[in-house]
Amino acid sequence: MRHIILPAMVAATAFAGFMGAQIAQSSSDASAQVTTPAKSFGDETVSPNPIVVELFTSQGCSSCPPADMLASRLAKDSSLLVISRPVTYWDRLGWKDTLARKENTQLQRTYASKGKTGSGVYTPQMVVNGGGGAVGSRESDIRSLVRLAKNHAGPVIETNRDDSGYVTVTIKGQSRYMAGVSLLALSSSETVQVGRGENGGRKLHYTNVVKSERNLGSWDGTSMRFKLSGEDLNVAGADKYAIIVQRPGSGPIVGAKLLDI
Repeated sequence: MRHIILPAMVAATAFAGFMGAQIAQSSSDASAQVTTPAKSFGDETVSPNPIVVELFTSQGCSSCPPADMLASRLAKDSSLLVISRPVTYWDRLGWKDTLARKENTQLQRTYASKGKTGSGVYTPQMVVNGGGGAVGSRESDIRSLVRLAKNHAGPVIETNRDDSGYVTVTIKGQSRYMAGVSLLALSSSETVQVGRGENGGRKLHYTNVVKSERNLGSWDGTSMRFKLSGEDLNVAGADKYAIIVQRPGSGPIVGAKLLDI
């Protein structure tokens, strides 16, 4: 029987919501299986910006494969930008995640410190637009978070490639707050044969895995332009690139766009 130990920061009322999740805590190991029937977002109202759904997952987490499969299905919806962010803290269970980045782990911890709905450091977890989160395989909970996120308008992001190969990203809108602008390099599909650990012997599939991310600067709430070179859009292992506009301190994501290049 698997056991789940919640971090001290997760309130008792959140316990029932995470009983299928694998929670990161230095003193113990844990995992649990969560399965949810597939559903479609196709009948929902489309937002001006795609809703960003970040999946924190791990090859060393036995409860993660259903969430990885859900991420693959959700990524087919053009109103969503699904990003997989493998984390490092389950590497100690006998298999080092080949796609994990320490930056993903730190981002999840920063999100957890905000105390939003579904906050905590656990896998699988999906965080919607840098705000509320939920167990990454519980599609009904993710649907609820997406519906809430679609109520918020954001800046308009446009891209244009010139004859020299440079891509200009233009962010239009009016806002009284600052936001950071980042370029994410993504691998649209990754398949990993896990040799050991809780998923030993399994072949796992991942969607839109972060390969690198680079800060382009800050958006000040007016119309601004950012120029990308061919080198910026030639990251090893990446075949997709996305712009993310996010308030400081890993705050809410207010704009996003998958580059059409």
